[in-house]
Amino acid sequence: MIVILVFAFISGVVTILSPCILPVLPILLSGTVGGGKARPAGVVAGFAVTFTVFTLALSALIRALGISSDLLRLFAVAVLVLFGLVMLVPRLQLLFERFASRLARRSGTVNRGAAGKNAQGQLAGFGGGVAVGFSLGVVWTPCVGPIMASVISLAVTQQVDGGAVLITLAYTLGTSIPMLGVMTGGRALLTRNPRLAGRTAGIQRIFGVLMIVVGIAIGFGWDRQFQSAVLAAFPNYGAGLTALEDSSRVRSALDARNASLTPSDGSIQQVSFDGIPKNGRLGDYGAAPQLVANGPWLNSGGQSFSMEELRGKVVLVDFWTYSCVNCVRTLPYLSQWYETYRDQGFVIIGVHTPEFDFEKSPGNVAKAVRQLGVTWPVVMDNDYSQWRAYNNRYWPAHYFIDAEGRVRYYSFGEGHYDTSEKVIRALLKEAGRTVTEKAASMPEPEYTSRTPETYLGYSRADAFVSVPAGLHGETANYTVRGKPGNGEWGVQGRWTVYPDYVVPETAGMLTLGFDARNVFLVIAPGEDAGRIHVRVDGATPADTSDVHDGLLIPNESRLYRVVELKKEGRHTLQLDVHGNMKLFAFTFG
Repeated sequence: MIVILVFAFISGVVTILSPCILPVLPILLSGTVGGGKARPAGVVAGFAVTFTVFTLALSALIRALGISSDLLRLFAVAVLVLFGLVMLVPRLQLLFERFASRLARRSGTVNRGAAGKNAQGQLAGFGGGVAVGFSLGVVWTPCVGPIMASVISLAVTQQVDGGAVLITLAYTLGTSIPMLGVMTGGRALLTRNPRLAGRTAGIQRIFGVLMIVVGIAIGFGWDRQFQSAVLAAFPNYGAGLTALEDSSRVRSALDARNASLTPSDGSIQQVSFDGIPKNGRLGDYGAAPQLVANGPWLNSGGQSFSMEELRGKVVLVDFWTYSCVNCVRTLPYLSQWYETYRDQGFVIIGVHTPEFDFEKSPGNVAKAVRQLGVTWPVVMDNDYSQWRAYNNRYWPAHYFIDAEGRVRYYSFGEGHYDTSEKVIRALLKEAGRTVTEKAASMPEPEYTSRTPETYLGYSRADAFVSVPAGLHGETANYTVRGKPGNGEWGVQGRWTVYPDYVVPETAGMLTLGFDARNVFLVIAPGEDAGRIHVRVDGATPADTSDVHDGLLIPNESRLYRVVELKKEGRHTLQLDVHGNMKLFAFTFG
């Protein structure tokens, strides 16, 4: 954890040089003039609080307030423009100082006389700085590396822990130091240079104009176009800033941290399962959390369940989502266990926790449940309440609960099927059930993919090879830099890169490097009919259940089988996309 905190701090320090920060630098430089000596401290304080809060809690705030993140950004833009006007127009500056002094008198913190006037000026400067810093924290979108990306991914699923808070604070502290240095250094330069000191009012008006221009530019998205132009002209600019985090030492520390967030299979596999563990007991990982998901319930006959009602039965809680190919591949095993042991006191409770917005639709989930042959009760967990109750981190995740309501075993991801069935049989025997029949033998799958799950969109993507990089939510012309390596992807043409997906403006090409046999893609089609032409290494691949003669026509939001090869290997996938559809994530097998 110390390694992560140190590199998060260093990453924050060098962020000031990031190409994504260039458009908002005038806001920061405005803290060098006007508002008294306390203004830089106010800017840093406002920035530190809002950037930390918005990084860790933006998803929760949006859900709680029912507002769009764009609305918060526009509010920040309005504050920037307002303070630009205050710096530009002396009359407005006077009104603001009077307003600040009234607040000070009401709070009883300001005395009369020269000292009081000075305190009022300092208060106005600090308060104005806080407001500017607040806006800066909202619009500050640095080109984050893997450390902050891991924190953001936790925040998206509202799984923020103490470590995520410390990492964000370390990054914010690192960022605040050069910010404060720039502003105090600028003030010292103005004070020591007589020519500049005599023109402070004019310089303040210039920065007022710049703040208004920057605010308007951010409001219309021109700041992102500016970033695009800079990165198109200097493709390697800023590449080394996040590269310092991408060392093997940092990656190892992140992997260790992620593993520590949830118990690993390793602690369980130390117990040998051969029907009954060597120590005579299964593991005991505490009382199973209550079933707190808000629903609705599917396959339950309109009934909801509680852990008290399930007492006396052996329960498997399955966290899954229907567009996750890893989850789908576990369903045949769950189905066999359910059909074999349900009359002997075995129950499966499926917890459908969505990864993407379209998976929150009850209609979509109900249709997927039917199509995938899921016959056991499933509860929808759209607000992640059940996910948080288990402190879960994985799709799929299986928790095995005994007749007394205690978690006795768990398994993450695919595999461990033979062991899992032995656990079910052992728990049923513990409960006094007569267990004779065994599920039909199914072979453990052979995992041939050497390519990890690949997310499209800027919030979790870490292998984007198109130019420009770092554009968030802005339509731009993209080009692919060379042939993508394993797990790398890029887009060509006019695309918009959103947090969780990418969308072509009308048509565009997506290129992916992979080393696997099968490729799956999560797609949400638009209102107009669209199509995707599929090519592997420049040739039309063999048909799949979703692709015929190299043509894929998505008609519903789900996981599509894009490529099926006879054997695994390294290849390049090219998708020519026509239509306003959303592409979310690739998975492999």
